[in-house]
Amino acid sequence: MAARSKARKRALDVLYESDVRGVDALRTLSDRVALADPPVNDYTIELVEGVQANRVHIDRILSDYAEGWTLERMPDVDRAVLRLGVYELLVRDEVPDAVAIDEAVELAKSLSTDESPRFVNGILGRVQRDRPALDPQA
Repeated sequence: MAARSKARKRALDVLYESDVRGVDALRTLSDRVALADPPVNDYTIELVEGVQANRVHIDRILSDYAEGWTLERMPDVDRAVLRLGVYELLVRDEVPDAVAIDEAVELAKSLSTDESPRFVNGILGRVQRDRPALDPQA
């Protein structure tokens, strides 16, 4: 597995754990960095910090784009995958859109339900399409 893919998986683990436990993701991240078992790489830190810093905007987007689903009703893993995917699509300009979407779909395939990859792909595809209007700096 490529280094960035591993970093995304680790960031997803932190975001998921934080969400399920009802704890701030930066606190969970800090605990993982301190434990260093396994070591947390810089991209994982950037992802978790970035998702957390943009979480209100990301969650608003997910609420708008997840037709028929509230954030609370989404499977926990899917919610974490989507937060990570939306962050990479909208903020991480060095990550090609296709890579951000493909990586999110792959995480959903390996960690969530059979329907999750299609759900994640559909939402992220619409976010990508509307990307200029969704700029977090706007």
